[in-house]
Amino acid sequence: MKTLQNKKALITGGSRGLGKATAIAFAKEGIDVAITGRNEANLKETVAELEAFGITATYAAFDVANYNEVKTGINNIIQSFNTIDILVNNAGIAAFGTLNDMDVNLWSNIIQTNLMGMYYVTKEVLPYMIKQNEGDIINVSSTAGLSGNATTSAYSASKFAVIGMSESLMKEVRKNNIRVCTLTPSTIASDMSIELGIATKDSEDSVLQPEDFAELIVAGLKLPRRAMLKGASLWSTNP
Repeated sequence: MKTLQNKKALITGGSRGLGKATAIAFAKEGIDVAITGRNEANLKETVAELEAFGITATYAAFDVANYNEVKTGINNIIQSFNTIDILVNNAGIAAFGTLNDMDVNLWSNIIQTNLMGMYYVTKEVLPYMIKQNEGDIINVSSTAGLSGNATTSAYSASKFAVIGMSESLMKEVRKNNIRVCTLTPSTIASDMSIELGIATKDSEDSVLQPEDFAELIVAGLKLPRRAMLKGASLWSTNP
């Protein structure tokens, strides 16, 4: 299995939930980690936790839905790391409501954050991966991007779109030795899921945990460069 020691990773939405679990898993592998998010206090706290593993950690506070903020934030990270070897596009938001009842601005914001935010970050990082002719991009979609359900129109639309964009990008950059993986996890007991009421803190034995998600990402990254995990769905063994 390929060692990940001294690689440079960027994780959006990295101060809590799936992003934080992934950042910690990366730090344990000796990967230097940059995290992004909107809450600077949370970012600083997570960076301190990551540094305890003996790696270099940094952060940039910005909203992925704002392209100008993304450009500035990514540039600041590049100043610290020089390049990015691994990008995990994890930042996202969710809200539930019928198509007719959900506020138009909220519906649009979900698309702007989950789809356009991923596009903005990838667009700023990709040139560095192309230049070094190597990289890994992990895009987080959802099982909601495989099948729509009542009251999930905005979230499902954004995650369906993520799959399409991600698969197109994968075919564009394979020639540059860049692997693009699209993940479609089922419900995970993340901060967001708990806040939405679809998981609880005491559901460890019955619902997927953020650490399970992080373990899958690490396993995919350790594959030899000749092999690429194109996509994967992570489900709980409990119905």
